[in-house]
Amino acid sequence: MASLRLIASAARRASSITLARRGYAEVNDKLKLSLVLPHQAIFTSTDVVQVNISAEAGDMGILANHVPSIEALRPGVVEVIESAGGSKKWFVSSGFATVHPNNKLTINVVEAAPLEDFSLEAVRTNLQEALKVASGSGSETDKMEARIEADVYEALQHAIAK
Repeated sequence: MASLRLIASAARRASSITLARRGYAEVNDKLKLSLVLPHQAIFTSTDVVQVNISAEAGDMGILANHVPSIEALRPGVVEVIESAGGSKKWFVSSGFATVHPNNKLTINVVEAAPLEDFSLEAVRTNLQEALKVASGSGSETDKMEARIEADVYEALQHAIAK
């Protein structure tokens, strides 16, 4: 019986608590983006409209007022949509995106390069070489490294072909 009173008391207190409501991003709301590599900061608290990332859980777009979260990144594109309306695309190998309260987004990546810096022909050639090593008769370590390399080249090839 005491447990029922405890639950009823908690329910009464919970109904009196006002919860903050989340809404959609307003047109004027900006996201402060920091895109950082170990040796370089590409963006440092730069106002942007939206950032699209390739998260392990799936592709996602991040706007102002996004719920705070941490997302592991897979090899893929980080697209930054700037306030002026243009966009920049970077290919990243891996990393983490952290959405902070107060419209802040931090993306820490191991490697990143502008998407336009890649040649589709070179990517295809390197992909074939990696697949050849992965299916060859080398050591298990060489095969695993080649498989990881092939995964990155496949993601890069897909990103360039879009």
